Amino acid sequence: MPAVWLKAGKEKSVHNRHPWIFSGAIARQEQGIAPGAIVDVLQSDGVWLARGYINPHSQIAVRLLTWDAIEQIEPNFWERRLRHAIKRRDSLRASTGTNAYRLVHAEADGLPGLIVDRYADWLVLQSLTLGIEQWKPLLAELLLNITGCKGIYERSDAEVRSHEGLRFTNGLLKGGQPPAPVRVMENGHLFAVDVCHGHKTGFYLDQRDNRSVVAQYCGGAQVLNAFSYTGGFSIYALAAGAQNVTNIDSSADALRMIEVNTTLNELPAQTKVLEGDAFQVLRRLRDDALRYDVVILDPPKFAFSRAQLGTATRGYKDINMLGMQLLRPGGILATFSCSGLVDEDLFQKIVFGASIDAGREGRIMHRLGQGSDHPTLLSFPESAYLKGFIICVD
Repeated sequence: MPAVWLKAGKEKSVHNRHPWIFSGAIARQEQGIAPGAIVDVLQSDGVWLARGYINPHSQIAVRLLTWDAIEQIEPNFWERRLRHAIKRRDSLRASTGTNAYRLVHAEADGLPGLIVDRYADWLVLQSLTLGIEQWKPLLAELLLNITGCKGIYERSDAEVRSHEGLRFTNGLLKGGQPPAPVRVMENGHLFAVDVCHGHKTGFYLDQRDNRSVVAQYCGGAQVLNAFSYTGGFSIYALAAGAQNVTNIDSSADALRMIEVNTTLNELPAQTKVLEGDAFQVLRRLRDDALRYDVVILDPPKFAFSRAQLGTATRGYKDINMLGMQLLRPGGILATFSCSGLVDEDLFQKIVFGASIDAGREGRIMHRLGQGSDHPTLLSFPESAYLKGFIICVD
C-alpha cells in the first residue's frame, strides 16, 4: 500500500480517531501516488497508524477510513459500512409516519465525503470528495441492492467539491428517474419534494425532530416563518392548530410549494407568503408594527469559512433582534444556525446580544440540534453543525 509519513508530533489526532489529516501534518509521501488512491498513514518513525484516501490538491490531504491494519479498502468494506449506516436508521425505516431521512452522514458513518438521503423509493447522493468519486459507481450499485430503491439521483453540487478539484455534477446516477416532485411522509405529514432542483438534496431533513417541538407552541398562534423554503415548519404549525402562518422566502418557486403542501395535508389555507430578502421583509414588518406569537428563523448557512465568521455573526444578530422585536410579550422565538463554524456557545452569545439590542428578555426553553439520522461522531465534533433554541421572549 502506498504510504505517507506524518511530521513528528502530528499523530495525536489520528490516535484520537479524528478522520482528517491536513496537508501541513504530512512530512513526506511515496512518489507517484495517484490522487484519490488509498494510502497507509505512518508515524514519523514508520509505525502504522491508519488507512484512508489521499488528495494532495485539498487542504484535507487524507480522509481516514480505518484504524485496523487488517481491514482492506475493497468492495466488501464499502458494503459493510453502508449496511451499518443504514441499520442505524432502522427505527425511522420501521416508522409508518416517516419515509424521508438521511441514510449516510459522511464522516459520522465512517464514510467521509458521502451523503445519501432517502425520499420514499428514491435516493439522492452527494459525492463530496475525490476519494468517494472514484468509488461512486460501486457505491450506487450497492445502495440500490441494499435498499431496494427505484433509482439514485446525484446532487454533487456542494462548494466543497471545488476544493477537491471536482466539478459540480447533477443528474440521474443509476436506476429510474425520480418523479417531479417526489411525495414523502414525515411524522405523518405529506410533502412534495423536488430532489432534482431543491435546496440541499431537496428538503431540510435535519429539522424533522425540531419541527415537531416547535409545533407544540403553535396551537392558536399567529406564526411568522422566515426563510420558510417549502414550508416544513409551516405545515407542522397549521396541523397543530395555528391561527395563521406568514411565510417569508426569496424563492417564488419555494413559496408556491407551500400551497402544494398545504393542499396535500388537507389543511386550511391560513397562510400568507411574502417573497423577498428576509432581512428587508422582517424590518418592514417590524416598522409596520406587526406582531406575532411565534417567530421561526431558519436561515441558510451564513459562514462557509472563518473569514466569513464576522459577517455571519452580524447577520445572525440582526435577524434575531428583528425576530424578538416582532414578538408579542411572552412570545416564542425558534431560532437556528446551520453554520458549523458557529458553535452552540457562540450562537447563544449572539442571540443574547440580539436580545440586548431588541430591549427584550429571553429564556431558553429548549436546546435543539440535528435529527438522529444526522449523528455526531464523538471523535469528530465537526459532524455537529445544526443548533437551535426555543426562547420565551418577554
